[in-house]
Amino acid sequence: MSFTSEVKKEIIEKRYSKIENDVILSSYIRNTKEQSNERIEIITENIEVLSYILEILKLEYDITNTIEKLYQTNFKHDVYRLVIDENLEEINSNLIIDKDIVDDYFIDSDDLKAAYLKGAFLATGSINDPKKSRYHLEFLTENVKEANFIEKILNYFYLNAKSIKREKGYMVYVKEAEKIGDFLRLIGTNRAIMYYEDIRIYRDHINMTNRLNNCEQANVDKIISSANKQIEDIDLILDKLGMDFLDEKLQEVVIYRKKYPDVSLEELSNIITIETSKPITKSGLNHRLRKLKEIASKIK
Repeated sequence: MSFTSEVKKEIIEKRYSKIENDVILSSYIRNTKEQSNERIEIITENIEVLSYILEILKLEYDITNTIEKLYQTNFKHDVYRLVIDENLEEINSNLIIDKDIVDDYFIDSDDLKAAYLKGAFLATGSINDPKKSRYHLEFLTENVKEANFIEKILNYFYLNAKSIKREKGYMVYVKEAEKIGDFLRLIGTNRAIMYYEDIRIYRDHINMTNRLNNCEQANVDKIISSANKQIEDIDLILDKLGMDFLDEKLQEVVIYRKKYPDVSLEELSNIITIETSKPITKSGLNHRLRKLKEIASKIK
């Protein structure tokens, strides 16, 4: 079962108040329906979610319709249809299905806004498994006003949602890992949150380790490159002028840089201090190496 399916399963396992049920129904039907004056038709591959929607409709609106399995060869998976042709006036009125967007009073609390997102996710939402791919949450809808409405609700909760025109409709999406975790908390899918956050923390730890390793390797490469240039300058001076050309302090640096070609300036200053009992700071060592560089530059 996909992560999206697990999230949807957790949503439909819970029970909600009548007004939350109405909001979930409204959001789901608005994002799946084909409607005429005589009927509402919903076609989907997700039989579990459709059965849940039918259960609420029977409970709240006393309909007697049943789900029909469609046998069509052009679908990759089984497809199911629910036709609602009973109590349409009451359903349309209570669920505000026949308007472009629902009225503000319909979702006038945080719980009801979350309920609307639950219905929209059941209808057209998907979320990538954090273990298998990049972080991505999306809602697909054919209606630009509905896309803007879903985006507005998501951003009411500071989820940084954005929308984009696609070939068939509009996509509302969230890309940030932390914000997707916030969305799962918002819709109350506790099992999904635990799974998602465990994977996210693990991936963040791996990424941080990789960044630190890359940073450490970059520092090592930088140290080696700098040391090689210093040794090249030293070899040029020794070849052209000889060791006796240099004063005692510069000779000391030449000896220890040649002896320890792979260490950093800080490490080299500590080595010289310990082995000679004459303290030298990293800054002092760098000053002497700059003098050697100046001499090599004049030779060049």
